[in-house]
Amino acid sequence: MIAIDLGSNTLRFVEFDCKSREFGRSYEKMVKTADGLTHSGIIGREAYRRIVDTILDAQKVFDFSAHEVLAVTTEAMRRATNSNEILSDVYRDTGISFDIISGEREALLTLEAVKYRLELLGIDGSFVVLDIGGASTEVIFCYADEIVTESFPVGIVTTTQRYKTLDEIGNSISKDMRDIDKFVKNTYDKYGVVDSFVATAGTPTTIAAMKLGQKYDDYRPETINGTLLSVEDLDRELKYLLSLSAKEREMLVGVGRDDLISAGILIYRELFEIIGLGSCIVIDDGLREGVALQSCK
Repeated sequence: MIAIDLGSNTLRFVEFDCKSREFGRSYEKMVKTADGLTHSGIIGREAYRRIVDTILDAQKVFDFSAHEVLAVTTEAMRRATNSNEILSDVYRDTGISFDIISGEREALLTLEAVKYRLELLGIDGSFVVLDIGGASTEVIFCYADEIVTESFPVGIVTTTQRYKTLDEIGNSISKDMRDIDKFVKNTYDKYGVVDSFVATAGTPTTIAAMKLGQKYDDYRPETINGTLLSVEDLDRELKYLLSLSAKEREMLVGVGRDDLISAGILIYRELFEIIGLGSCIVIDDGLREGVALQSCK
């Protein structure tokens, strides 16, 4: 089967064999679904065109006709007033039908993928997962007998477009994430502090890749899974990223991603402070993998 995740920033595809429970080829591209959403309230036609073009490109990589295809989409489509129109046009032009899932459903599917990867890594105990997306952040607590999750409207695309500079983001981020802070404290008060802190999505994986000396074109997910990051790593890589020329930043994190990654690091850093643990386990697997795993149960 092929699982597709249309996020607020990136469109991701992955093959999965239900019998062997092994992942095959993957493909992803930044489409900036949420571009302009903060100010307009809609998905723009430019974003729509990028989504369609990327699906058509992916159809050159995967034989969609030979597989079951499950496609989901998240916060940008949840928030946009024209999401039904956009998705209808996408289906007309590509044959792919997307299901707009709730924040809770998104979190549980992401959790499915993270648990799968942590088991392979031999990591057990309670944990919290942060999925930092383009228009939202999902916070998922997993205890032995309890899962506690909530979605918050703080994302790297919407935050980047809400403020003019990194300094403005830095000065406002604590206020913007006050609800997340309250949620984490209330969860800790009720269930206790978790053993591990896990993060997925583009910002954590990009910082992990930078720490490992990888550039955008030689990114290898199998080396990212299980990488540990600290606040010091975030500070160092942000300082390094900002010291580079525009061309060097493109080579490091990808075309059109440097401003998003910079904003994402500030969001990620604030989450580090809120969670209160010294290190974070980075996992490349996310929603698309969760969709595949859940569909094969």
